[in-house]
Amino acid sequence: MLRHLGADDRSSTRVRIVDGALDCLARQGIAKTTVDDIARAARLSRATVYRTFPRGKEGILAAVVETEVARLFSSLAVAMGEATDLEDVLVAGMVASARGLRGHAALSYLLAYEPGAVLPYLTFGQLDRLLLVAGDLAAPFFARWLEPEQASRAAEWAVRIVMAYCANPSPDTDLTDAPPGAPLRAARDPRPACRHGGRLGAAGALGVH
Repeated sequence: MLRHLGADDRSSTRVRIVDGALDCLARQGIAKTTVDDIARAARLSRATVYRTFPRGKEGILAAVVETEVARLFSSLAVAMGEATDLEDVLVAGMVASARGLRGHAALSYLLAYEPGAVLPYLTFGQLDRLLLVAGDLAAPFFARWLEPEQASRAAEWAVRIVMAYCANPSPDTDLTDAPPGAPLRAARDPRPACRHGGRLGAAGALGVH
C-alpha cells in the first residue's frame, strides 16, 4: 500500500530524504550513492537519516520507489480525471505517463548507466505486478466508457505502449508532445481490440505499430 506523504510528523523529513536520494541517483546512480551523500543532499544529519530509515540505503531506495510511484499516480489521476471522452482519457493517461517517465532524471540515469537496477522490474513476474498495479489505477477511468473487462484490457495495453515507447522512443510518435485535447495517432478507441484480445489487436486499435 502506498503511504500518504503527509501521514505523520516525520513526513517532511522523509520527503527531504527521498528528494535528496533522487538528486544523488540522478547524478551518480545507486552504486556510488551512500547514506552520507543522501544526508548531505537532504541537508540532514546522518543520525536523522538513520532514525527515519533504520534499514539505511535499502530502506531509502524502497521509499524512493514508493514515493515516486505515488507521485506519478497522483499526476495521472488528475490528468485522466479531467477527460471528457474515451479518446481524451487515453491521450491524457499516455501523455502524462510518458512525460513523467521520460522526464524523470534519476530513472533516466539508471536506465543509461545501471540498467540492471531497473530492468528486473520490467520482466517476467515483476512486469506482471507492475501492469496489474498500473492497470488497476487506470481501469476506473476507462470504465466510464467501457465495460469492466474492456476497461482492464485497454488500461493494460496503454501501459504496455507507454513502457515500450519510453524504452525505445519512436521517431514517428512523440507521446510527450501533445497539446491538451489534441488527438494522437497512438490514441484511438480500443473497443474493437478489446473484442478480439491479443497484443497485436490492441496495438492496431491504438494506432501504434
